[in-house]
Amino acid sequence: MAASDWTGCVSTMRDWESPDYEPSLPVSEKSNPLTRDIDRAPAAGIVRTLQACDAQMFQEEREETYQRLFSDQVVKTVMEVAQRVELILKDPRGSLVVLSGCGTSGRMAFLTASSFNRELQRLNQGLIYSYIIAGGDRALLSSHEAPEDDPTLGMLSLKKVCEGKKRVLFIGISCGLSAPFVAGQLDLCLQHPEIYTPVLLGFNPVHQAKDEPIPGCTFTFGSVVGRMQDLVRTREAFLVNPAVGPEAISGSSRMKGGSATKILLDVILSAAHAATFTNTPVTHKGIVQHMREYEKTVDVTYAQSEGISALVEAAGLSLRCGRRVCYLGWGSLAVLGLIDASECNPTFGADSEDIRGFVSGGFQQLHNNEGPLTSLGRQFCISHEDFQRLVLPHLSDQDTVLLLYTHCDDVGDVVKVARAVRGRTSNLHAVYHHTDGDTAAAGQQDDINKLCLSTLKITWPSSASESLVHMQWELSTKLVLNAVSTGAHILKGKIYQNHMIDVQVTNSKLYRRATRLLQKLSGRPESRCEEFLLRAIYRADELTCDITSSDITARTNAARDRTTVVPLALVCLLTGCSVSEAESHLEQQPIIREAVEACLS
Repeated sequence: MAASDWTGCVSTMRDWESPDYEPSLPVSEKSNPLTRDIDRAPAAGIVRTLQACDAQMFQEEREETYQRLFSDQVVKTVMEVAQRVELILKDPRGSLVVLSGCGTSGRMAFLTASSFNRELQRLNQGLIYSYIIAGGDRALLSSHEAPEDDPTLGMLSLKKVCEGKKRVLFIGISCGLSAPFVAGQLDLCLQHPEIYTPVLLGFNPVHQAKDEPIPGCTFTFGSVVGRMQDLVRTREAFLVNPAVGPEAISGSSRMKGGSATKILLDVILSAAHAATFTNTPVTHKGIVQHMREYEKTVDVTYAQSEGISALVEAAGLSLRCGRRVCYLGWGSLAVLGLIDASECNPTFGADSEDIRGFVSGGFQQLHNNEGPLTSLGRQFCISHEDFQRLVLPHLSDQDTVLLLYTHCDDVGDVVKVARAVRGRTSNLHAVYHHTDGDTAAAGQQDDINKLCLSTLKITWPSSASESLVHMQWELSTKLVLNAVSTGAHILKGKIYQNHMIDVQVTNSKLYRRATRLLQKLSGRPESRCEEFLLRAIYRADELTCDITSSDITARTNAARDRTTVVPLALVCLLTGCSVSEAESHLEQQPIIREAVEACLS
């Protein structure tokens, strides 16, 4: 079903825009009215609901509501930022474009900078793009939330990357306009306007920027945004912050936030490259047309909803059996597999082995700043050879393996890998992108079809440019993998209504989110909810003075190695039982909504 066909859902799709809907929360943290009971939906219902949520990204602006992706001001600012990139492309001496963010935002920064540097390399041009992710390169592949709270670390990392540069366009990405790491970088830019031009990319209106004090700082994210607003009129700073609607799983910005980040970065840099290398001016019409291509990408992807649902069902069954899901990919689609897998631990409290991504060529294909990270441990062993050595011997039919590739990849190698996997498990599936009319690998694709239980074959028009089609493949793959991993964890019972109930409480943002979630689900006062959150973190029915007087940093450090923190706190709050009794309830019934309802019945 096309995104434009969801007429029956229109009122519900836009309910979140009412000023009376969860007024205390920013857009990025609101719950989505479309997904209130997604935890009870079957696989097909989950996919249909995710489709409706993704369609919200492209809704038009209404009077007196939030600006949206196609709003004139957003398109105009995207044009202006693209023109700044164009100036650097035409005279790159002493210049740099830096993309930076935390978590998913940082991973999208890495993916985009890598892709466009490869394009410059192909054109025999100097490389001008650099990325920063809070926590360094290990955060590309695993959860490292604590550095997100450190604005000084953000400043220092930006200084290091830009050492010796005379002109820097800095694009800081924070979906909720909240990350202290990015706030520190923006503050540095504002202090040195002779070098830096700051761009803030996020998905809340500016009045919803986080205004809580940052320890050790004289500024808040909100105050930094206020200073940037003063410079917007003179084009010394830029704000790109359309609303894309609440996430399907409340606060899970890896989904629409990540997708909209990719769309905007791709559009900005593509427009700049076209202006520089093909003399195609940056125009309002061109920007809108490119964005519309991504809207079509969402439609083309969800036209395969039946096949996506089958993948969700298979992955959910594997996780419910205590088994694993593996993504084996080629090219940039493999990187999206790595990214999706890395996000499951902080989002769902998943084990790092539950969903794993592997890339053909390993770190040689990744081209990350710090090079190979395999010495850091098993979860950083990401090549297909690592998969065959560490995982393949232990596979069974209860594990799900998903191949990710395009007709431009080495399809012969895909066949070889598929045969090796098929020797251990029949639960093998494929997601395959190709352009209309391409038959070069038809024979090898037939072999893959015979080896796989299912093949999701997504066909794209041959009329589009090669670079646009590749970016569409990437977004489409991201949507499919987000649906698979989110749907599988929903089926496993890791979501309560539409909330990340088993979220890891490892930084200030997640600590505050956990407290708000307990408030919403229990109806108890904030102070009471925070008390029970601390009981669950410290596994204590009585809190000592040391615990109650500790700061958020100490509390999130204590929570780092804890599991089921929020579910334990919720069960204790609602039933009055001890922490150990709540642990016993959750061991007997790991589906959290059913565990809570069983306790209350």
